[in-house]
Amino acid sequence: MEYRHLGASGLRVPALSFGAGTFGGSGPLFGAWGNTDAGEARRLVDICLEAGVNLFDTADVYSAGASEEVLGQAIRGRRDGVLISTKTALPMGEGPQDWGTSRARLIRATEDALRRLGTDYIDLLQLHAFDASTPVEEVLSTLDLLVASGKIRYTGVSNFSGWELMKSLAAAERLGYPRYVAHQVYYSLAGRDYEWELMPLGADQGVGALVWSPLAWGRLTGKIRRGEPLPKASRLHETAQYGPPVDEAKLYDIVEVLDAIAAETGRTVPQIAINWLLGRPTVSSVIIGARNEEQLRQNLGAVGWSLSKEQIERLDAVSAVTAPYPYFPYRRQEGFARLNPPIV
Repeated sequence: MEYRHLGASGLRVPALSFGAGTFGGSGPLFGAWGNTDAGEARRLVDICLEAGVNLFDTADVYSAGASEEVLGQAIRGRRDGVLISTKTALPMGEGPQDWGTSRARLIRATEDALRRLGTDYIDLLQLHAFDASTPVEEVLSTLDLLVASGKIRYTGVSNFSGWELMKSLAAAERLGYPRYVAHQVYYSLAGRDYEWELMPLGADQGVGALVWSPLAWGRLTGKIRRGEPLPKASRLHETAQYGPPVDEAKLYDIVEVLDAIAAETGRTVPQIAINWLLGRPTVSSVIIGARNEEQLRQNLGAVGWSLSKEQIERLDAVSAVTAPYPYFPYRRQEGFARLNPPIV
């Protein structure tokens, strides 16, 4: 397993990390993802650790805390050998203090996560969404307190826009608070919006990407083909409404190129899609999920080899879309290209 620095921090994380969204799954979304119990979770953790995957990502909102509880049980007795990433901010109840990132909510959410995980510290705490109702100075001062107390080691965000992240980084710089080192983002061959603003921002500010849904919400598994009905077993029947939008015409074009490269390399479609992401700028780790051992072992096969330059160019070309304003105009002009070398 390759290990990379998480953004500009000193924390080294595996190129692949494991998403525990299937642990303890319940409800219309997480129940469709999977319902891995503690025994099954421990076996999946065993396989991950054998492969060098020691970063496990979860969130308090995943099955109302059950994912954190099952993950805590699965890593019991080997806490020092793993990294735990969890997230908070999304609603956990109907009360006024059950959502957001106010000082009261962050402190309580951290304490609740520590209890569910059965640990006394969290390696990476990420804000699951930007809370526009709480001043960033309040958020950052609270995170600083939690870092100073030893309850969290590093901080990051998830699903922030460019201005939300930059505003927070600027305030942290001005006030001397810990800077966010990670941004958990949606990024895939079928969804490259991350590249327009968030990738250049991450490169400039030292914020590493933790990629969620690298297979485009299950659409790049190799089971979805042009002109064929959605497989009966696909979780998209229940979860498509929760996921990122996808251009279906372009999706089929991408899948056909993935199929061709799979035939050339002897690799699977998911392995190729994940491997392509691992070569992209600012990507620190790609989060893989699995409902069973077979899926996990297949996804772990995405590392240890490389696509050829020509294969990467084909994937780049078939998945490319025109950047929206204001990102497209000057990239086509030589002078601006020299002054602002593209990173994608």
